[in-house]
Amino acid sequence: MSRLAIIDSGGANIASLQFAIERLGVEATLTTDPSKLAAASHVILPGVGAAADCMARLEALNLTDTIRSLRQPLLGICVGMQLLFEGSEEGDVACLGILPGRVRRFPNLAGMPVPHMGWNQLNITRPTPLLTGLTADDYVYYVHSYAAPVSTDTVATTDYSNRFSAAVQRDNVFGVQFHPERSARPGALILANFLKV
Repeated sequence: MSRLAIIDSGGANIASLQFAIERLGVEATLTTDPSKLAAASHVILPGVGAAADCMARLEALNLTDTIRSLRQPLLGICVGMQLLFEGSEEGDVACLGILPGRVRRFPNLAGMPVPHMGWNQLNITRPTPLLTGLTADDYVYYVHSYAAPVSTDTVATTDYSNRFSAAVQRDNVFGVQFHPERSARPGALILANFLKV
């Protein structure tokens, strides 16, 4: 059985994430304790707000090295996914550097308001256990102004003014730019898939 730890990154979405996990019949520990993160079978790094603020909180809690050293499945959600990369234009901040690349702001284009907010389709680009059971007809829920580039770590993309990484995986590290806890059936399936990894 999963021993899930959710990193208390201070985000407003943590309560809704906990409810989504509970609906799957799984108990999660909300923690900033490095020993509890190391002992967990699965770890989720949520995030809402600015990348610089989230990184400052993780650094103040002395969690950055702990997160980088995790070998069990790790899932970054929204800003939590962005923090997995080397850096972000948002606050020009250095991030965790687990994945290569820099997160950039969406361009200001007519008819494409920023933030990108609402339901959008996933384009699965390569197989991953995280997205098992999803199809091209599935929509997920986004709220973000910054996005990660498409790379060899990308497992799904979404189009909004340009193509960006909707989901990534490298070894034990997974990330989703959208909010699975707000994405109805597809989101619940993704969380359940993660807990089976």
